[in-house]
Amino acid sequence: MLSIPYYHVDSFTNELFRGNPAGVCLLADWLPDRVMQNIAAEHNLAETAFVVQRGDHVDLRWFTPVVEVDLCGHATIAPAHVFFQHLAYGGSCISFHTRSGVLTVTRSDDFLTLDFPSIHGVPCEPPDTLIRGLGMKPLFTALAMDYLAVFESAEQISEITIDQAALKQCQSRGIIVTARDIHGRFGSQVDFVSRFFAPRVGVPEDPVTGSAHSMLIPYWSQQLGKQQMRALQISSRGGELLCENRGDRVGISGRAVTYSTGYLHIPT
Repeated sequence: MLSIPYYHVDSFTNELFRGNPAGVCLLADWLPDRVMQNIAAEHNLAETAFVVQRGDHVDLRWFTPVVEVDLCGHATIAPAHVFFQHLAYGGSCISFHTRSGVLTVTRSDDFLTLDFPSIHGVPCEPPDTLIRGLGMKPLFTALAMDYLAVFESAEQISEITIDQAALKQCQSRGIIVTARDIHGRFGSQVDFVSRFFAPRVGVPEDPVTGSAHSMLIPYWSQQLGKQQMRALQISSRGGELLCENRGDRVGISGRAVTYSTGYLHIPT
């Protein structure tokens, strides 16, 4: 029987039961992919992070309940929180080696800042599956790893009820919907709001999606003429992200809190 140290962390929040929960498994070496996928399915969280540390070299992989993914924000914040908060990791910056290259997380007070690639979507016409899946046509649509669908108001974003079957047919990892909060519904300091749907990879709605802000930040930075912005993801759990446009990179800052610690017991 293999006992694996396990942490359950809520990311992009300083309150339990908000933000985006992620599982963090600390491994001595990689398990077979099917075992890691089964663990992620058992947890049934948006992502479970698997970490292998070899000296100063830290490898990181992410699994949804159904697939391994190339990039994830909240499940990068979560293992960084574990290293800083529970493992007495020295210094203020940790680097993770991932399928998307080396990703760093820097600690400043109680904020953790992701350094992620900047992703620029290609403007496109929204496919019928996207319009049907969201129940209305966006003002603007672009495509990269995800679809970016821009709407007129935060009220529209909060009221969207998705058709999962239609969105599963969209040829993308997920769908980002976003708008300015022009009526100040979520506070005068909020620059934009968003939600994220990814039923194609087993996540009907993600509570807070750091990686989506790799695409949101350059878009809204250009639209608003600002390099630093405050964003809210207005899922039922909700989360706050402080955003910075760094040219070919973006900074995504948030807080994290530990919900539970323990061990997984996996047959060998």
